[in-house]
Amino acid sequence: MCAAVLLATTVPAHAGVDEKLLDMLRANGSISANQYAELKGELVKEQEAQQQVAAQQVKKEDLNAFQQKVAWASKTQIKGDVRLRYENQDTEGAASNSGKEQDRQRVRARFGVYSEINPQVDAGIRLATGSSNDARSTNENLDNYFVKKSSWIDLAYLDWHPTALPNLHLIGGKMAQPWVSMGDVIWDGDINPEGATATYKHALGGKSELFGSVGYYNLKDNVDGEGVEFRHDLRMYAGQLGGRFGVTDNLKLTVGGSVYGFDGDEDTTALSINGNSANEQFKLYEGFAQVDISGLAIPLALYGQYVKNADASDDHDVAWLTGAKTKVFDKWSLDYNYRDVQRNAVVGAFTDSDFGGGFAGARGHKFKVSYDIDKNFALGATYFMAESDTYFAAKRDADVDTLQVDLEAKF
Repeated sequence: MCAAVLLATTVPAHAGVDEKLLDMLRANGSISANQYAELKGELVKEQEAQQQVAAQQVKKEDLNAFQQKVAWASKTQIKGDVRLRYENQDTEGAASNSGKEQDRQRVRARFGVYSEINPQVDAGIRLATGSSNDARSTNENLDNYFVKKSSWIDLAYLDWHPTALPNLHLIGGKMAQPWVSMGDVIWDGDINPEGATATYKHALGGKSELFGSVGYYNLKDNVDGEGVEFRHDLRMYAGQLGGRFGVTDNLKLTVGGSVYGFDGDEDTTALSINGNSANEQFKLYEGFAQVDISGLAIPLALYGQYVKNADASDDHDVAWLTGAKTKVFDKWSLDYNYRDVQRNAVVGAFTDSDFGGGFAGARGHKFKVSYDIDKNFALGATYFMAESDTYFAAKRDADVDTLQVDLEAKF
């Protein structure tokens, strides 16, 4: 009889069986009323504990199932921006209806989805506005009787970063520029190259690291009209090597070099536009550096860029830029640079679309100021003051001055 009572109070059993057993023990006088009440209370507590465990298990299973269904959402980011712009371009000697002397209102909208496919693979897709498929601009003019605005695929890439090789990224598709840029002499900031690239960083200890990238980019199939094999394509090869060094706690140095080579450019004039000589060829060697100085009343960065086209047809083959930038009171950002871009120093199809009307063969100043009105919401102004030998054919050293006022929100 005692063994039966012990079994009833120590071994979980079905509630109906345990209650019947207690009732039988009380009915035949084996346990007193007080003992019955005590055992009955313990049985109720045990039943409640079992119910709680079962409920928690159900919740856990439901949660796991839910997490599996929405796992992609927890590893996906949605980012974008909207920018409103007023732009005025004043070109010396140009007629008001020439397109080189103009005021216009513009808008840019970009919307991207970036997701971790698995711990080793990321993917990104971004749409952007644009009045055409021009690689150098995502602006839409506010014009033409309220017509709907176009959108284009601006990014579409896969990024494989194998865990066995930390800091190595193998990227394919239409991607953000994978190289480090200290200026926009070679590359307009809106250009997103297409092809395959590998980037790598190697920590040196402390606050120093080496970085590098190599890439292959297809520009045009069958550029010579003789076939669709790779050897008939217009191609670009890129390589870059550099380093970031923590010289002191208040002094950081970034320095590096790049080479951009083109195959097939002798068979097309598509690259040699916007101020370049006709049928120009390109092999660009670039050096760049930036010094970041903290510990001053305001932080200061000094930067520069030097480019030479080794395949230029004449001696107009050098471009350089030097500038400084800072941030004041965590609200104001200031940036200034001066540049001199000879007409065949860079690829006219890819150089900055805003400076000198977007043409090579120009020199002058760029002033930029921005103010953070609120989180992710800023007002800015940029002024380009250039002298161009190529933008206005009727005059060398023509003044091309451009003012841009931007209101931008990011999310």
